[in-house]
Amino acid sequence: MKPGPAPGPEDAADELPAVAPQLRELRRRAGLTLEAAAARARLSPAGGPGAREADGWTYWQAGGSGRGMQALRVHVPHGRSQGELVRVHPGEEWLYVLDGRLRLHLGEAEYLLEPGDSAHFDSLTPHRIAAASSGGADLLFVHTLLQSSLAGLCLGGTSTTHQR
Repeated sequence: MKPGPAPGPEDAADELPAVAPQLRELRRRAGLTLEAAAARARLSPAGGPGAREADGWTYWQAGGSGRGMQALRVHVPHGRSQGELVRVHPGEEWLYVLDGRLRLHLGEAEYLLEPGDSAHFDSLTPHRIAAASSGGADLLFVHTLLQSSLAGLCLGGTSTTHQR
């Protein structure tokens, strides 16, 4: 039997989407932040352009800046204190669960969102989100908060990263 052609760079690129979730899960099981894991491996912690981490939550800007609505891809870790912080601010929010389960509290109501579920709400409604699955939850998040005159107060400064 004749050996087939050696895998080329395009074959390796096809494998990367399957490897990334495995690496993320191993990092989470070890209790490492993206920065700590990168430092141990002597690599850059970027994880993609514009990745930022705050209290275990990871944010990637998914749309252009300076617009009326801001879009982010967010990883919400399981069991972090930010999930207990109730927010109330002017604007609107829309989210779409990509992976994992997400617990959404709106006023007195609680919703359990699965992959493929979405929610759209007025952010003057007291709200909070938390991961309901042990591996956390990944979501797309679109909001108008950064255009609010109270954005600095809600975000705890003038950062352009939404910190829930």
